[in-house]
Amino acid sequence: MSRVKLVFPLTNPIFVAHIPLRITDMNYGNHLGNDVMLSIIHDARMQFLASHGFTELNAGGVGMIMVDVTIVYKNEGFYGDNLKIEIFVHEITPKSFELFYKITTVRKEAVILIAEAKTGMLSYNYDEKKVTATSQPLLDALQ
Repeated sequence: MSRVKLVFPLTNPIFVAHIPLRITDMNYGNHLGNDVMLSIIHDARMQFLASHGFTELNAGGVGMIMVDVTIVYKNEGFYGDNLKIEIFVHEITPKSFELFYKITTVRKEAVILIAEAKTGMLSYNYDEKKVTATSQPLLDALQ
């Protein structure tokens, strides 16, 4: 079986979020549910935006919309894990950008890679329902 491979940008993360796993994040296999991982990267992205006074509906006067997502699972996450989500930026264009997410936890002093992810983000005007240019304040935050 071939697997998706993400190639992370050779930069430092632009933001680091920490999210503890709750009992409600576990699935019937008693580990982090795959559906929950998408919510976790969404929460990390919202924390990044909030740190700049933005939301996904208003990031410097312009909204954004996710146009694609890739999640590559590496290890199980368990109740009580405190996830560290490092966010990297790549492929900035006038109307879009990619965010990469490295999700790890520490157990018994060892760093465990839980997952890697990428989201394609498009600048979007929700009132006009169309793609638009990324705002300069958001571009500045992505640098």
